[in-house]
Amino acid sequence: MSLLASLQERTKQALKAGNKEEVGALRMLVSELQRAAKDGGVPLDEEGEIKVLRREHKKREEAAEAYRKAGRDEQLRHEEYEASLIEEYLPRRLDDAQLAALVDQVIAETGATSPKDVGKVMSAVMAKGGSQVDGKRVSALVRERLGAG
Repeated sequence: MSLLASLQERTKQALKAGNKEEVGALRMLVSELQRAAKDGGVPLDEEGEIKVLRREHKKREEAAEAYRKAGRDEQLRHEEYEASLIEEYLPRRLDDAQLAALVDQVIAETGATSPKDVGKVMSAVMAKGGSQVDGKRVSALVRERLGAG
């Protein structure tokens, strides 16, 4: 079952249960997935769906941080709720040790030795790690390892 179909089914269940906050969050995700498919002209594959969910998750995290700084607790709680709901549908990220091992492996494979090799290593790590790696974490670690920090 695709992520879209799974979200649509869960939306029906939340409607029956009368959970308005969950229904709103799920409808937003369904809408974003449908919009991305429409914009692309073809149904999204699993990787495309995950990409949309990651983008939406990032938006929620950024909004939550802004609300935290502004002291707006109700909005903060809502954004954190939506972010946690989205996380349920995302593949697990590599932990720090696994990510470090992957970066070290790619550095060894590519023979990277200097800051000018950051792009080459980054692209290889992102290709190997796929949806399990976060570009920001990868970038920081690669720069640290290659002395480009």
